[in-house]
Amino acid sequence: MLCAGIVGLPNVGKSTLFNAVTQTRKALAANYRFCTIEPNQGIVTVPDERLEVLSKISHSQKLVPSVFEFVDIAGLVKGASTGEGLGNQFLGHIREVNAIIQVVRCFENADIEHVMDSVDPIRDIEIVNTELILADIESIDKRKTKQQKLAKGGDKKAQAELDLIARLEPHLSEGQFAFSLEMSPEESALLKQFFLLTAKPTLFACNVAEEELGNPESNPWVKKVRDYAEHHHGTRAVVVSAEIESELVTLPPDERAEYLAGLGVEQSGSGTLIKEAYYLLGLRTYLTTGEKETRAWTINAGDKAPQAAGVIHSDFEKSFISAETVAFDDLVACGSFVKARELGKVRTEGKEYVVQDGDVMEFKTFL
Repeated sequence: MLCAGIVGLPNVGKSTLFNAVTQTRKALAANYRFCTIEPNQGIVTVPDERLEVLSKISHSQKLVPSVFEFVDIAGLVKGASTGEGLGNQFLGHIREVNAIIQVVRCFENADIEHVMDSVDPIRDIEIVNTELILADIESIDKRKTKQQKLAKGGDKKAQAELDLIARLEPHLSEGQFAFSLEMSPEESALLKQFFLLTAKPTLFACNVAEEELGNPESNPWVKKVRDYAEHHHGTRAVVVSAEIESELVTLPPDERAEYLAGLGVEQSGSGTLIKEAYYLLGLRTYLTTGEKETRAWTINAGDKAPQAAGVIHSDFEKSFISAETVAFDDLVACGSFVKARELGKVRTEGKEYVVQDGDVMEFKTFL
């Protein structure tokens, strides 16, 4: 199962946010540095309003949403790449995740210690980024030494790696992340074998005060983080209030909606964060529905119909014949499968069909 790791400086709200999105109390959230040592892991449910809609059409007995994994990693500090704050251990934990969610503090609170003694989210981001880059520089330097020996013996793959490292080293030294280096498909495949921290897709979470959640634009730090995320990472920044999210976990669903409405917010920030992380990991959802259940199935972006069938059962991929497919919006507009078929909205797709997010599917197999 793919996982997203929550990282950032100490005391920015990582553990509080982790507890909220996983709806657990696994992570200790305390007002002191390094209250998290070992990473906490939890399964998160992906909010998907489409399930409820489909279940009404099919009169389903139960709903089964998509899930993936979140990991809460201890706070990094300046000098982590050289071992400060048990940094090497924590950097190793980051290396094991598939995507990074960097939480940044965008609120003032004199009662909550800040590791840098002041609130400045861009500075905080750059501290974390610098440590990730320095760790990667050290990693590829070690890899280069090993590959140089192999290349002298005529190893072509080792030479290809050295050629990539020759371009990657100055790129990282300029403060750039590995993922932003222009690479051929062959180089991209090689880079995956390096397991670099800065090659992982990144999402930013702006942790704001409760009173600012309904109007995040009033917080100047949020705009700065959004601009930074877009121009330096080509990614997004999601606004959350970790404290509010932790309170929502204790409320029943109907009271959560009422509580959010009172804050002028339609949707939980953690819900948005989960969805963004799901897409960041390259995950997509197709749906099946019937009287027994309506279920969301997780696939990778670009997967074809047989691969999607294989998520249900490996034998389905091997014995795939075709897939009856209708787009979610088309099915809802028609109101029923019968009407969707009458209007030609249900298609029969073959082995080369690339499944789209929100496709409602039924597979035909040899079984």
